[in-house]
Amino acid sequence: MSDPKDPIDPFPTQAHPPVSPFPPLDPPSDWNSGADAHDLPTRENALVALGRFAFPPAPALDEEGAASRARRWTSQTLFVVCAFLMIFNAGSVQNWARQQPPGWGQSTVDRLATVWVEQLELLGADLPVEGLRQAWREFQAARFDGRTDVSD
Repeated sequence: MSDPKDPIDPFPTQAHPPVSPFPPLDPPSDWNSGADAHDLPTRENALVALGRFAFPPAPALDEEGAASRARRWTSQTLFVVCAFLMIFNAGSVQNWARQQPPGWGQSTVDRLATVWVEQLELLGADLPVEGLRQAWREFQAARFDGRTDVSD
């Protein structure tokens, strides 16, 4: 075995590694092989502790409470979807009413739908639909052979 004071041999001839002249990176007395950084105690945020004290978590829901939550979520989702469609798809009700056989109900729905569509046009709610429709018409009219006329 070599002495730590000996110069480092660039071509070691011994089977086992020589003793390093450098100190170990971590002294063995300072190292705990079973330590885990996630096991260290951490202090809880004061606001989180205050919130938990002021507003304790609710007890777990039973089956009836879970079913009630599911019905409430479904109702809210249907309401949002209906409101979205009434604003951005109002023309469909008008088109449907015009396709029905003439009668008192058809004329009433048609008048209501016409007034609704006119009011939404004043607000500009039809602009996204018209923009998409215009983009689709431009895409359909696009020519890829360089000609500008539509006749073949």
